[in-house]
Amino acid sequence: MASGKTLPIPEHFDPDKVSRVWRVPYQQREAEARSWARGHRLGPAREDRPRVCLMLVDCQNSFCIPDFELFVAGRSGMGAVEDNIRLCRFIYEHIASITEIVCTMDTHKAMQIFHSAFWANAAGEPPAPMTAITLKDVETGAWRVSTEVSSYVSDKGPEFLERYALHYVKELSRRGKYDLTIWPYHAMLGGIGHALVSSVEEAAFFHNVARGSQTLFEIKGEMPLTEHYSVLSPEVRTDQEGLSTSEKNQAFIARLMSFDAVIIAGQAKSHCVAWTIDDLLKEIEPKDARKVYLLEDCTSAVVVPGVVDFTEQADQAFRGFSEAGMHVVRSTDPIENWPGMPR
Repeated sequence: MASGKTLPIPEHFDPDKVSRVWRVPYQQREAEARSWARGHRLGPAREDRPRVCLMLVDCQNSFCIPDFELFVAGRSGMGAVEDNIRLCRFIYEHIASITEIVCTMDTHKAMQIFHSAFWANAAGEPPAPMTAITLKDVETGAWRVSTEVSSYVSDKGPEFLERYALHYVKELSRRGKYDLTIWPYHAMLGGIGHALVSSVEEAAFFHNVARGSQTLFEIKGEMPLTEHYSVLSPEVRTDQEGLSTSEKNQAFIARLMSFDAVIIAGQAKSHCVAWTIDDLLKEIEPKDARKVYLLEDCTSAVVVPGVVDFTEQADQAFRGFSEAGMHVVRSTDPIENWPGMPR
């Protein structure tokens, strides 16, 4: 490992604050991080050998703070909060071994194809959150593109958008993945839900200063005409004429694979985490799967009691990733004991 030593958790970390939103005292944490790094004789991240990346998928208020729009409760009811307590501890304890932290940021605006403002029924009313819009719904005109959005999301006119909407749901249906879901407004650019969880942001900032390493923020989800669960690829990448509307994030894939090890945590295990890992697995060489480590105790599945529980699907996906060569590990196990971890 770059250091191999497990460090004590700084005194400022308060697990009781992980479920809340608050302002990080940057100047105070900077001074403490510099002193802490000197006291523990930490070297700069640029000298790390091996180089280890920690990728945090959508550790944002919208998904991780109770009462926010899409809180990932898991079966415990406090899944994302419990995950982030363990995640923060992991960052502090292994700060000497983490070269770079990467945060993917789900990023949305009002007029996007998975938001109610995009659609209207015959009466001009928008769909309610969690409405499933099927191919039949669009073919019959039960749901149509709202006339109010066309000038904001495309310069090709309302007829193009109507044809595109039909093409989009056809593509989802053809692939047999899921119907188009109208999500509650979440992770809205400029809003508090978009921000990183305060405790996670604080841990990443502390790492920045202590190791001389800049956190990378990778934005996903801004494109108005497609869902974008995986940070590596949108759900639909061509329009009805076969023209490309978006591309796979090959530059980011190459950046991740430039590290000797990539550790992945975040929300939700059943959705954006699973689909990001699945896309990564499709794009890399089989041998490179062995450099990927999945923190299974720092991610939870989407569970709404009495409505839906994606835990089994998430666990099945992780079993598949393990069979493909990736390592499913726990944050509480010594990182130097993880199977195949480079030293």
